[in-house]
Amino acid sequence: MPALKKTEYTGTIVWLGRVANRAAALRSAPLNEVAARFDGIECEDHGGLTRESCSRVISQYPRGTPIKNTRQICIVSMEEMAAVASAIGVEEFNPEWCGAGIVIEGIPDFTHIPPSSRLQTQDGTTMTVDMENRPCHLPAPVIEEDAPGHGRAFKEAAKGRRGVTAWVEREGMLRVGDMVTLHIPDQRPWSEIAG
Repeated sequence: MPALKKTEYTGTIVWLGRVANRAAALRSAPLNEVAARFDGIECEDHGGLTRESCSRVISQYPRGTPIKNTRQICIVSMEEMAAVASAIGVEEFNPEWCGAGIVIEGIPDFTHIPPSSRLQTQDGTTMTVDMENRPCHLPAPVIEEDAPGHGRAFKEAAKGRRGVTAWVEREGMLRVGDMVTLHIPDQRPWSEIAG
């Protein structure tokens, strides 16, 4: 029996982007298609097979420790970004503002899909979900450039709606309009209380 279960949930890639140099700006540039390689989205600054550890894993490693890069791609939900837009008081949330790599429409409660889930296109290109991408302050100044007065509200508004980070498990092309199918681990949720 497979350890991963194909679900009936599918979504559509409605937007693709790439951050060329995050030291210069978090803003991602829109694309119609892009190659997904084992080290991430082609020419994406969040890519690489390894990365330096950050505050997200400080209880496991000293800051700056080289570790496997499971945060190659930021994937967000069209529906959740619409809720964030409403919460911060803008008509539409531009995925460029949060450095998104992929925007998917059609998978409910997207930010909370289980870690180790797979998102697989109809052509077999596959991303493995690391975990929920907790919101930070970095999108705020980018939002302020286009929508003054609305950026500071992002971090609070994006709680539970910031999408996931993922890494490329099977290489291939990603295109706007591609269908993705959600595959989830076939196991019950972990419980702190054995029984």
